[in-house]
This record gives sequence, C-alpha cells and structure tokens, in this order.
Amino acid sequence: MSQPVSEFKSKSGLKRIVAACSYSLDGLRTAWRHEYAFRQELILFFVAALVALLLPVSAFQKLALMAVLVLVLIVELINSAIEAVVDRISLERHPLSKNAKDLGSAAVLLACLLAMATWGVVLFNRFW
Repeated sequence: MSQPVSEFKSKSGLKRIVAACSYSLDGLRTAWRHEYAFRQELILFFVAALVALLLPVSAFQKLALMAVLVLVLIVELINSAIEAVVDRISLERHPLSKNAKDLGSAAVLLACLLAMATWGVVLFNRFW
C-alpha cells in the first residue's frame, strides 16, 4: 500500500534546495512580522552576538554563547509553528490545545534558561 504524497512536497535536486531556502525565508519574514517574541529575541541575538564577539574569551566560548542564542530562536520558531497549527485547527478553548501551547512555551523557557546558564558560566569563568 503506497503512502499518499502531499501536492506541496518539493521536487528533487537543485529545485528542491532553492524552494526550501525560499520557504525558510518566508518563515523568517512571517516570524518577524507576526511574532513579537521572535522580534525581541532576534534583536537580543544581534546585540548579544556582538557582545560575544567582543568578549576576551576563546573562539569556542564565543561559539557557545552565540549557539545558545540561535537555539532560543529555533525553539521560538517551533513554538510559533505549534501555535499556528493549533489555531488553524480551532480557535475554541480546549485542554489539548492549551497543553500544546504550554508545552511549546515551556520549551522556549528551557532554551532561555540554558542560554542564561551558558552566558553565566562563560562570564563567571572569565571575570571572576
């Protein structure tokens, strides 16, 4: 028995890569336009990335500082996608919808806590 294939499924080869890049840029534009938290986190990323690059720490530590900030952005995008899917299904209040949104929010919180802990450890080890 063959699986149904979505009409939106990309082709193969270079066309697929170009299409995937286009979809990704569309997603980033959508997040910037419609997701306040993403805008805040992206601005924080650029400011903190600049600080990380200027800090007198190793290249690996700079990478770690920026990587955890990128992780926050990734998790925020996934959380926004979950929220969009839940809202697409129904705008009615439902315990499972609440659970999905709360779990996505918890994932963002954990990513933020990891970012703060990483920054704390690097800065503490460098300056104290």
